[in-house]
Amino acid sequence: MWSSFSTLITGNIIHVCFSTRKIDNLYCLSAGTHPSFEIPTSTNNNSSTITPGIDQGNATAEPVNFPYTPHPVTAASRLVIDDTDERVANAVKVVEEQLQVHRSWRSKSNKNYATCDGNGIYVYDLPSKFNKDLDFCSYLSNEGLGEPIAKLGKGWYKTHQYSLELIFHSRVLRHPCRVSDETVAKLFYVPFYGGLDILRWHFKNVSNDVKDSLSLELVKLLELDKMQNPIKLLIERQPWHVNDIGIPHPTNFHPHSDNDIVSWQLKIIRSNRKNLVSFAGAARANAEDNTRSALINQCTSLGDGKCHFMNCSSVKCGEAESVIELFVESEFCLQPPGDSCIPVLFDPFTAYYQYPWHLPHDHDKYSVFMDKKELTQMNVVERLANISLRERENMRRYIVYELLPGLVYGNYNAEPDKFHDAFAITMNNLLERVSLLEQPHKD
Repeated sequence: MWSSFSTLITGNIIHVCFSTRKIDNLYCLSAGTHPSFEIPTSTNNNSSTITPGIDQGNATAEPVNFPYTPHPVTAASRLVIDDTDERVANAVKVVEEQLQVHRSWRSKSNKNYATCDGNGIYVYDLPSKFNKDLDFCSYLSNEGLGEPIAKLGKGWYKTHQYSLELIFHSRVLRHPCRVSDETVAKLFYVPFYGGLDILRWHFKNVSNDVKDSLSLELVKLLELDKMQNPIKLLIERQPWHVNDIGIPHPTNFHPHSDNDIVSWQLKIIRSNRKNLVSFAGAARANAEDNTRSALINQCTSLGDGKCHFMNCSSVKCGEAESVIELFVESEFCLQPPGDSCIPVLFDPFTAYYQYPWHLPHDHDKYSVFMDKKELTQMNVVERLANISLRERENMRRYIVYELLPGLVYGNYNAEPDKFHDAFAITMNNLLERVSLLEQPHKD
């Protein structure tokens, strides 16, 4: 995985701002100067070599002044884990407790947008080098959605899996609660495209100083006493930081209206599932575990057509049409870490502990879990074949009718009425969190 990035951060006043996460290092762009949890740092990352502040020679806006944050979020105790069962069990316990806290912040509003009374959202105008200048390919056109996919019809785009920063920025600019006066705002959005900044330096011959330079410039601004402990929303959260909330990757589907969603629901619920199992991916030679290789070997060794393997090392899996067609024609889709039917998961941290606002606690309703440690002692396809047709139908209907609308991001001018997309769910929950912070504390 190249990188993961935060798209929004909240507070009341808890600011909305971005963080970036690399495969071996979490980039928390602001945890304050005295955070209550530790941020993992790379020993190769020498931040003292970076000049603090924004280079006003290239700036297109004035320096950012952040208002005071009177209600910092208390982070959970940091937990160091190793490979022992006891440590892992303790880590899981902490994560599950945190998810309960996250779910308590869910908005109870049945409207697409929560009321804006006293809940203004302010968008900072950063120098373009922090956002627009990082928008450098066709995947990011149409305000992050990418180029349309005519073959798939209305609402389908060649969306890059790390384009969520652009999509969120575009949607926040159009949010009905957006205000031009920061003194009446409760959420503050800092549009730094940290994920795209990492992607442009995704080469082995680039030093960490070069890779991290732009991120660290913004860090200097966000490491203010006024910016302690914001809540970070990331496509992949650090699982034992209560301040990190996972939100879904963008898909290729960006509906404009309720009708777009209903049309797609009807199409996929009626689709002919000719494959029992499918797996689109490629082996990772340098991976610490061999989950992918084990799945590929099991899938390709059957020879009875039950498992369809799309080899992404030889086929352009970047072409959304082929992958979507495969998944729509499959009962189950194998989902090891790093991939995008009914998902079969092999690690609880890939979904169950990531998305408390977008996925329910009862994961048996929409997925099948198999511990990756047991792959060598079982046949995945045979276990899936033993799941009854009624169970498959129930899971598929739950996914299509209950989960799907909240896992996709509408287009930049989406006007849904009945359904809440992933963006609306996230924003409403952020505003709900602000309201909870403003309530008097009971002794």
